[in-house]
Amino acid sequence: MRQPEPPQPTTTDIEMMERAIELAQQSADAGEVPVGAIVYNTQTGEIIAQAHNTREMHNNPAGHAEFSAIQSACSSIGDWRLNDCTLVVTLEPCPMCAGLIVNARVGRLIYGASDPKAGAVRSLFELCDDTRLNHRCEIHAGVLGDRCSDQLRTFFRDLRAQRKSNG
Repeated sequence: MRQPEPPQPTTTDIEMMERAIELAQQSADAGEVPVGAIVYNTQTGEIIAQAHNTREMHNNPAGHAEFSAIQSACSSIGDWRLNDCTLVVTLEPCPMCAGLIVNARVGRLIYGASDPKAGAVRSLFELCDDTRLNHRCEIHAGVLGDRCSDQLRTFFRDLRAQRKSNG
């Protein structure tokens, strides 16, 4: 069962999503699915870690933006618990990343585009606020969602056109 809706995203959340969209563009420019992620200290607004998708680049199925950002944040602060942090990501996390969000005790999750094929926060599953698990995080879905969705649609449209022309 879902938790009550949290307060609206903050100005910092929106600024961080803007930066995550820039990181996602770096993914697209490198031929990766355009997803960007940032972990920041919820109280101070300080960016602790940021990443973009690198699955193709590193031939690593765990090369998701949020997975990399969480690992980097834990390393940076010297703790595996990110209770006082917010994760901002342009695409709804998959089951692997949602599981990591729960296990890393991320305090807040902000995401842009929903993922009806693999989303594990709202679309297919509700892992990040499942009351059966030992941790739940505050969730804000759809933050700058239209921009995030447009970025993904454009990437896949261009990829299909490129494959067709190389055909």
